[in-house]
Amino acid sequence: PARYFDTKTTEPISFFLSGLEELLAWQPNSNDDFNVSAVPLAKRQPPLHSRRPRTLVCHDMRGGYLEDRFIQGSATRNPYVFYHWRYIDIFVYFSHHTVTIPPVVWTNAAHRNSVPVLGTFITEWTDGEKLCEAFLAGGEEAYGAVAEQLARIAQHYRFDGWLVNIENTLSPAAVENLPRFLRDLTARVHSAVPGGLVIWYDSVLKDGTLRWQNELNDENRMFFDACDGLFTNYNWKEEQLERTHRLAGPRQNDIYVGVDVFARGDVIGGGFDTDKSLRLIRQYGLSAAIFAPGWVYEHLGKENFLQNENRFWGSLAEYLPTHSICTLPLSTSFSLGMGTSTFLDGKDEESGPWYDLSAQDIQPLYPEHQGRLSTGCCLQDAWCGGSSLQLQGTIPPGEERVAVRLFSLQMPAPPKLFLTLLYKLEGPQPDDFTVALEVTTWDSGTCLEGNPTSLPEPNGRHHPRFLPAPPPSLAKLLAACHRGSHGWTSRCYELELQDCSLRDLSVIVSRQQPSSQETSFTCLLGEVRVLDTASVAASPPQVHSMMASQLWWQ
Repeated sequence: PARYFDTKTTEPISFFLSGLEELLAWQPNSNDDFNVSAVPLAKRQPPLHSRRPRTLVCHDMRGGYLEDRFIQGSATRNPYVFYHWRYIDIFVYFSHHTVTIPPVVWTNAAHRNSVPVLGTFITEWTDGEKLCEAFLAGGEEAYGAVAEQLARIAQHYRFDGWLVNIENTLSPAAVENLPRFLRDLTARVHSAVPGGLVIWYDSVLKDGTLRWQNELNDENRMFFDACDGLFTNYNWKEEQLERTHRLAGPRQNDIYVGVDVFARGDVIGGGFDTDKSLRLIRQYGLSAAIFAPGWVYEHLGKENFLQNENRFWGSLAEYLPTHSICTLPLSTSFSLGMGTSTFLDGKDEESGPWYDLSAQDIQPLYPEHQGRLSTGCCLQDAWCGGSSLQLQGTIPPGEERVAVRLFSLQMPAPPKLFLTLLYKLEGPQPDDFTVALEVTTWDSGTCLEGNPTSLPEPNGRHHPRFLPAPPPSLAKLLAACHRGSHGWTSRCYELELQDCSLRDLSVIVSRQQPSSQETSFTCLLGEVRVLDTASVAASPPQVHSMMASQLWWQ
């Protein structure tokens, strides 16, 4: 069927639903198994609902369902990717189809990086009026059926909820039922999807007229009260933020103030001035909804996209609270889910462009320190996948080393950690530098490294012990310590901790010799792993009753 399979290639594709009939007729179907997310939402710290401002990204690009609709990837050159997941809390996939089911590749990539994904339920123009009249004015049975279907769809495809966007006028009967519909939908989504969310877009008012308010006020508050959050329109001024802050009270983090990166209309910021909007929003303790950050790709072009993307998100970083990893194992090759080649064990196995966000790895922080350090993505060389993490920086005169924070962590440390690192030094004198991992722990009087007689480390910095070869109990990972090839260096480490809580994982680039000169370095990171030794030694569970379906032989 054309809904589920590309008519040219027969490859499985992601799809949307048009109109009320398609929504009400939807049933799970063996053809849509490909569309079910295979990656559960990873845990994070602090949890999404903690009391701090959040960041929502609303992805709207040329109508949606572009190359990202190909569930098993495509040979796309210079595709759009998003990878600053550590800096955002919610990802919305937006299009103008009635029911936008997020392409499963986005759900997989976001979930791997602890970010929930929302689809969009939208009605607009005169068709939208008719649709709303049919299901809202029709009473509890009619709107209950729509709420039930939306909750079932999110549950079946394993994404996390809905942005609801009613952009048309409503009859008195329809608008009277709208808060009831929102409450019903929110309750059903919460019960069907753990951690599910329903967010309302600032559009119609309590009397049914369509008039964007750019704030929370008494005209739209009844809709905010009926669901998990309000996404405001983009044309706000500072006094509206102040009023919104006052009216929202303890729910100020549930107000997502809209920021259009394309800066359409009378807005503050946009483009590379988006930080101006965020600075104001955060002054009032509100969350932010960054709309169409694909501006970087669409407006500035595909050619230098990765550099421009790092510059854009780097300019916002001080206003984006990050979330930490709180479970082990942590293992990543930094792949973006795209490339100009496919690498395996440092070798270019297959040249040619590819794009598959489901293959995107856990993404690190991307720290930038003006003139001192930049973190980026290198497509020309990688250990595994399509890209490696490129660190470029300088060690100032008289200093020995630079620390690059890759991940923030928040979890109790197991008694023994096993860490692996694959890197490649580039530049004129690679032998002038050494590269190693550093683990920091949260300050506590009880945290000790190694045996009980050792002293606490100053500032909780731990330098894991280098292992020429792992202990026999980790023989399965033996290969990991000797497998540097194609210019990559492989290192294994061990760290024993008692009563500690993990805080950061950093890579340290040090000079071999002290110097009064400034020294520049370029280092590629191919893979980093942090493993709980006890769980690695245990044998993995056996897989039983494998089933294969949907096979084509070509």
